[in-house]
Amino acid sequence: MYVGRFLVAAPGLAAYRVSSRSFPNRKVIERDAGLTVVPTDDAEPTDNPYVSYNCVRRVERDGDAMAAVGNGSHVDPVAEKLELGYPPRDALATALFALDFEKDDYDTPRIAAVVGEETASVGTVRRDALLVREVTEPTLVATYEKDDPEPFALEADGATAAARELYDHAFEHAVCAAGVSVDGGVETAIHNGE
Repeated sequence: MYVGRFLVAAPGLAAYRVSSRSFPNRKVIERDAGLTVVPTDDAEPTDNPYVSYNCVRRVERDGDAMAAVGNGSHVDPVAEKLELGYPPRDALATALFALDFEKDDYDTPRIAAVVGEETASVGTVRRDALLVREVTEPTLVATYEKDDPEPFALEADGATAAARELYDHAFEHAVCAAGVSVDGGVETAIHNGE
């Protein structure tokens, strides 16, 4: 099954995977504030605004570590709202509402999560809905087919294992993955395939 880009989030742990039929030549790289999806050196040039973006941003607020995770440019405003003191639900709802679904040929939903050490929230905005939910167990939301948050059997116990588990999942067209664990601080991991 092809579900496009997807994430799984739970308290203390999240992972994100790029799955793509149209732009498979991408990888995740580390930057100061988090992780970024970028084209590989052999990728065809494109002016598509949805190909490169921050997929994970670390946030420190009042001594608490959190991470914003998602499939596009909305990850930055989610992180910025968290830094300003917004509750995770409001940070997700505000950014997703403001940027809306992607204006591409498929009206691709935007998906996002905020993960803290003991809390997690997921959200999506699609053509017909804006959904934000606090979750207590691993929860998946994807851009296609599974665009309504649902439980997911994530076995991983850390950022590296989470990135690898999502990359290896049976959903079609894996490109790259990122993992995040929050336990006193934010640890990230990258899996760009073999």
